[in-house]
Amino acid sequence: MTTTRTHTLTLPGVDLVYDVRGPLPPEDGRPPLLMVAQPMTAEGFTALAANFPDRTVVTYDPRGLGRSRRTDGRSDNTPQQQAADLHLLIEALGAGPVEMFASSGGAVTALELVATHPDDVRTLVAHEPPINAVLPDAANAERARAAFNEAYEANGAGAGMAAFIAMTSWQGEFTDEYFARPTPDPATFGLPTEDDGTRDDPLLSKNSWAVTDYRPDPAQLAAAPTRIVIAVGEESGQTYTARTAIGTAALLGQQVTVFPSHHGGFLGGEFGYAGKPEEFAARLREVLAAG
Repeated sequence: MTTTRTHTLTLPGVDLVYDVRGPLPPEDGRPPLLMVAQPMTAEGFTALAANFPDRTVVTYDPRGLGRSRRTDGRSDNTPQQQAADLHLLIEALGAGPVEMFASSGGAVTALELVATHPDDVRTLVAHEPPINAVLPDAANAERARAAFNEAYEANGAGAGMAAFIAMTSWQGEFTDEYFARPTPDPATFGLPTEDDGTRDDPLLSKNSWAVTDYRPDPAQLAAAPTRIVIAVGEESGQTYTARTAIGTAALLGQQVTVFPSHHGGFLGGEFGYAGKPEEFAARLREVLAAG
């Protein structure tokens, strides 16, 4: 089995915790494979990383999430700050530019990293980045986001997550039909109906709105030496993040690259939203090898 070593990188405002599976620098000369997400922490990549025993894989907990405790007194999560953290993490690895698989909000951060530090990443696979600006119905996507936040603020995490699931599972543009639907019952999804009183969830609060408000700069990204691949799940259909992936790819003048399963296609069954991690890993190998 590959040994996992956990490290802490002390940066301004955060003690950033990351895990390294395999040797640094990699013995085979290939770059480290860095896996990032937002607001998911490193443990979400357990199943995917296990399918790369021949690679040095690096995962981390983003600023303020999981083990990476903030010391700056802030609670907002921005792609710019997260990208700055990733730049310093890659620098600390000391193994040159990395290959990167980035999912969801992590894919947004990764695009900002490539735009601002273009020599950090050799190949980026950006999986279903949630970027409202690339949608034809961007204003309605913002309205749908506001609706799940309002449900959260009014009734707590169960209500907010139920509304979030309703938004992210909706097929197609957010139409009047979408907004006419009743607020979903958390119990329908097996979610708690009682309010625990907290309002600091990074997904349901406004703390991460800067992620979905992000606007990629296609000129900066085109000028970078990084090979950028925008990926989408084959089961995602016309859901919100599938459409944002398609829109982001179009902004960059490319077609989306299809991966197995859904938005969480790399997840193992232990997280209750099982994908197909072995098939997903095989597809990721193909895509990285094609660069």
